[in-house]
Amino acid sequence: MTTEGPARTRKYRFLRVFLRVGTGALRWALRHDLAPPAFALLETTGRRSGRPRHTPVGNGLAGDVFWLVAAHGHQADFVRNVAREPRVRVRVGRTWRTGTATPLSDDDTRARSRTLPSRADAALGRALATTPLTIRIDLDPPGP
Repeated sequence: MTTEGPARTRKYRFLRVFLRVGTGALRWALRHDLAPPAFALLETTGRRSGRPRHTPVGNGLAGDVFWLVAAHGHQADFVRNVAREPRVRVRVGRTWRTGTATPLSDDDTRARSRTLPSRADAALGRALATTPLTIRIDLDPPGP
């Protein structure tokens, strides 16, 4: 893991406060089927509470794999949750899928973000990222 400089830390703190409001609104829209298809909802298990935690993410569905780039890497709460409990759920559209999340420290996050379906979201993520980290979610086969 790399050491972070003061400018990177300030950027992360600013973005965390600034995006909290937008993330809440997007989370609500995803729960009520009002969000654009470029987004999905990631459900992790809280590492301390054990309760479900919902995080809006870019829709990175590619067959039976869901890709996402965590803009703030290991600082992101959902990444910390995944480290404790890798079993997750992803809601794309109105469908929930379960799977196992794996952080990929050696993946080229810039190249990966360019392969994601939502180009605008990926470009914004690259611009705002402090310590990006790729997460691969291997989805279970859909039920009957």
